[in-house]
Amino acid sequence: MRILVIAATVLALTAASAQAQGRRQPNDGAKPDNTPKVDEKAYKAALERIPEPKDKYDPWGGARPSEAAKKPK
Repeated sequence: MRILVIAATVLALTAASAQAQGRRQPNDGAKPDNTPKVDEKAYKAALERIPEPKDKYDPWGGARPSEAAKKPK
């Protein structure tokens, strides 16, 4: 009898914790809009203010010798 009571108690506690994990807070469907608004006009103006590079960018420039250092064949 004692084993049956202990088993029922363990089962009830397990079921209660599983039920508590499945609960969710009620949501009225409206999400708070915390993201900043994108202003396309300001974005394009900021892109136009970026100066064009005079030389072509070489990301491997420091890893290999420059053109002047190469020997002609």
